[in-house]
Amino acid sequence: MRALLVVNPKATTTSGRTRDVLIHALRSDLKLEVAQTQYRGHARDLAREAAEDGTVDLVVALGGDGTVNEVVNGLLAHGPGEKVPRLAVVPGGSTNVFARALGLPNDPVEATGALLNALENHRERPIGLGKAMTDGLPDRWFTFTAGLGFDAGVVGRVEERRRAGRKSTHALYIGQALRHYVTQREQRRSGPVTLQMPGRAPVPGLVLAIVGNTSPWTFLGNRPVHPSPLASFDTDLDVFGITRMTAFGTARTVRQILRSHTPSGDGTAPAGPSGKHVVSYHDARHFTLVSQEPAPFQVDGDHLGDRSRVSFTGVRRALRVIV
Repeated sequence: MRALLVVNPKATTTSGRTRDVLIHALRSDLKLEVAQTQYRGHARDLAREAAEDGTVDLVVALGGDGTVNEVVNGLLAHGPGEKVPRLAVVPGGSTNVFARALGLPNDPVEATGALLNALENHRERPIGLGKAMTDGLPDRWFTFTAGLGFDAGVVGRVEERRRAGRKSTHALYIGQALRHYVTQREQRRSGPVTLQMPGRAPVPGLVLAIVGNTSPWTFLGNRPVHPSPLASFDTDLDVFGITRMTAFGTARTVRQILRSHTPSGDGTAPAGPSGKHVVSYHDARHFTLVSQEPAPFQVDGDHLGDRSRVSFTGVRRALRVIV
């Protein structure tokens, strides 16, 4: 099989020596070309060229969720189709939500072994993806989440600290989330975001709106976080929102999303967050988030600036993934 390995040399959990070992292992089963990313967006450009060239059967992303997102957007630059190369992932970031949601090991060496086994046994699965459309930006595919409002603001704060030299850690995210909560007092009481969904009344006043393509939404260490526990690669999109963030209510919701992966009473479905200020929808194909004022916007943990209107579409069976 002809394959392109897209390597992010700045991936936080892999060293040069580890990457050399992984490349050697992959070359034992693949006709492998290796390309290292050199700038933001380079992984997208490499994957798009591979898809357009038509000589590559598989693109392997070695890096974190940002690298995976870029590769996916490159592969689908002209939309889904049978001729689009398959995707495989070797996790190399700090959290690796997409890879772990697929059931892959979080260790890159173990994940490479799982990938080689999947290739040997011809295992792949089609997965659904989300697409975000907003003025001023090209359409953006996402693999596990997008958001408008509070959570995207936290992502923006983290990216600022990383540009200043801080390492991406769970402690950094938690610290910036607490800082953002303290400084956004007015927005916590009356959110600017309205959810517009075909056939339903608009839902105004959202402080945050998290769009989920799978569950979990993220991980705190080894602990999964489930604002939309029914979200799946096999369905359309889920939406989780909060209309007011009081100290007591927010603490209660946090406790719920940290335990909402447990089955409900009848054992058939996970129990999701609930409460007076919680908004939740499952398996929605089309909807739009509109903000009274530009609000922070993120896709797969990548802050894309402030936006006033973002439309979302769930696209089933958009990409084939080796698992």
